[in-house]
Amino acid sequence: MVNITGYGVAKIVDSTNPNFKKDELIWGMTGWEEYSLIKSTEGLFKVPTTDVPLSYYTGILGMPGMTAYAGFYEVCSPKEGETVYVSAASGAVGQLVGQLAKSMGCYVVGSAGSKDKVDLLRNKFGFDDAFNYKEEADLNAALKRCFPNGIDIYFENVGGKMLDAVLLNMRLHGRIAVCGMISHNTTSKSQKVYTVRQK
Repeated sequence: MVNITGYGVAKIVDSTNPNFKKDELIWGMTGWEEYSLIKSTEGLFKVPTTDVPLSYYTGILGMPGMTAYAGFYEVCSPKEGETVYVSAASGAVGQLVGQLAKSMGCYVVGSAGSKDKVDLLRNKFGFDDAFNYKEEADLNAALKRCFPNGIDIYFENVGGKMLDAVLLNMRLHGRIAVCGMISHNTTSKSQKVYTVRQK
């Protein structure tokens, strides 16, 4: 039997832990099953309110939302009017970063891997522009087209050739929040190590 786990919302039906009582709602790492036996409460949080849909605790109020918020606001320290680029922008974290950036008055561009995802970024999530990285022969040229004066903030989700191109287009005092480097997860080649020094 394979146990599949992921972020979810659950109702406690029985508990021997005094901090988690019967009938309370929790969110965190749970099993993808009707009933789960959870032995460790590390990474579990009580649902503070049911005034919002419970699904929000797996998105904006859960791990994706906390990751987007901390990476964008605490790491990048955005300012109104800055330019923001988000790779893998249609993902759970990326689309939230884009919307947070727009709410701050930033110019936001995202990239994704299909026409449908690019359409979502432009028409549903409110990005100023978006492109399909699979259709771009030259990522550096694509970024120069979108950011003729350079990138102030890059929210990194993919690494690899995309990061190489972004580094050529960063503005002085630009900031990069490294959330993930998915392109490096499927290769056994030696990885590049980047050292960035501010002047």
